[in-house]
Amino acid sequence: MDKNRTVSDTKRSFYQHHQRPINSIYRRVVEELMVEMHLLAVNVDFNPDPIYYLGVYQSFQQFMQGYKPESDKESIFNALCQSIENNPQEYISKSQTLLNFVEGKSAQEILDWLLNPSGEGDLEAVASHWRSNLENPRFKYSRLFAIGFYTLIEKGDGEFIKDESKFTDFIQPLIDKLQLPVEKLKKDLDLYRSNLEKMNQMLSVMADVLEAERKKKQAESK
Repeated sequence: MDKNRTVSDTKRSFYQHHQRPINSIYRRVVEELMVEMHLLAVNVDFNPDPIYYLGVYQSFQQFMQGYKPESDKESIFNALCQSIENNPQEYISKSQTLLNFVEGKSAQEILDWLLNPSGEGDLEAVASHWRSNLENPRFKYSRLFAIGFYTLIEKGDGEFIKDESKFTDFIQPLIDKLQLPVEKLKKDLDLYRSNLEKMNQMLSVMADVLEAERKKKQAESK
């Protein structure tokens, strides 16, 4: 991608790929994710990796829950990736490969793999891609990487990662390896969890409103 590309260029590209209007409730989610992906794409030190892909994929899936029409979600996700000249299928396939791999594994097994990635078939392609960034002395941290990483560890032990001190101690080897900004990582994950909770509350309120309207129409039709 052209490192001189502007946010306006990326937004224009997005709306060329997805031409239907975006539900107003979700427009901010889509545009904030688009801008974040753009800023990383034009950063000379940034190299996307499978954990980042998972962070993008997971963020999109979580914050686009309840989107109507449901059929538009695929087009919106594809346009997000295409707007920065990336292949959406690579994001999806490598995210799914990671999620399938960690199914049934402990947090320790997942961390061990992240520190020494290996595998066969699709997993080897993901492992090879991750190894190249793991060994990169100029690894560029991002919030979306943090979300991808959090998603993987959560699959191993969802309760364990709620204890901030234990979680930080546990992931210290990866912090040391990648020189991750610990305080920023904590804040990014706190904000992610907080925003998820707000989104779930909003969806609950929307469901209650729709149910009330349905019952009102039923009563009026009798």
